[in-house]
Amino acid sequence: MDGVDASVLVTDGQKIHDFGESLFRPYTAREVEVLTAAQGLWPGSEIETLEVALKVVQNVHADLIGQFDNIDIVGFHGQTLSHDPVKGCTFQLGDGANLASRTGIKTAWDFRTIDMKNGGQGAPLAPFFHFACALWAGIKEPIAFLNLGGLANITLIDPNKVSPEIDGALLAFDTGPANAPLNDLMKTRMNQFYDKNGALAAKGTANELILKRIVQHPFFSQKPPKSLDRHDFHYALDLVKKLNDADAASTLTALPAACVAASQCHLPIQPKNWLVSGGGAQNPTLMNELKKRLSGRVAPVESIGLVSDMIEAQAFAFLAVRTLRGLPLSAPGTTGIAVPTRGGQIAIP
Repeated sequence: MDGVDASVLVTDGQKIHDFGESLFRPYTAREVEVLTAAQGLWPGSEIETLEVALKVVQNVHADLIGQFDNIDIVGFHGQTLSHDPVKGCTFQLGDGANLASRTGIKTAWDFRTIDMKNGGQGAPLAPFFHFACALWAGIKEPIAFLNLGGLANITLIDPNKVSPEIDGALLAFDTGPANAPLNDLMKTRMNQFYDKNGALAAKGTANELILKRIVQHPFFSQKPPKSLDRHDFHYALDLVKKLNDADAASTLTALPAACVAASQCHLPIQPKNWLVSGGGAQNPTLMNELKKRLSGRVAPVESIGLVSDMIEAQAFAFLAVRTLRGLPLSAPGTTGIAVPTRGGQIAIP
């Protein structure tokens, strides 16, 4: 909800050959308001609200894509408004055919629908790219990628497998909330979009009783693969209502780390190294909480030469090429689907 990331990747959909230019286009305050109003909606509801939000998504992506040269294909994820794996429904606002027409570039989009129609969770979808990153970095032992966006998700990788769809190569799942509750707290109490550098949280003390109560939720004992909607743990805001600003921020900053720690019991191998990406990787207070609560070394993905803020954009560039080549995007170990499955659709300008 902060803006759109775009990054160039040179790939055949199996190996990473090179990384190119990256750009970020922040949403304006008005654009954030429009997209926030559409959060939680499904197709066909509040049509005028969705139309205005769609215009924002299409315009921002088209403007950003126009700043790159010599692009063969665009991977367009769109803006997730709702996700309900129990009902097999997901909604990413965006029109790939319209974007291809506006940019003149072949566009892969609608990455999650086929997986969900075939019984998968539809998320997470970055694990196949994480596997390629481990291969690119020459990693030889099992390692965990941890993405901290609105939600947190983990990818446990066995880099000794020859491809990501092979049984045992990947285990991936959402671990719980990441930045979403904290960002909502900052917006409500401080009229800020996030806790910059974890400064407010660093002044407070995390309430361990509240954290313990949250991780007793049935989700944490549920075996993976599993996924969440951004608002599934929104009630955490009610639990910190009586805390002062600093303690509330500290508790919600420790929450992602506590959730990941509670999820370690589902890992068949305890990784010696955790590589962290997403907005949460830029929060020193959150990174310290991870180091306190997880077994193994915790470091940002920059430690192996990747760029934290661009991992997800690069992932969908990677999936765009896999879609073009008819390669699987998901597997039993990533979304819970029965067999490795292709996905996405291609829009030709």
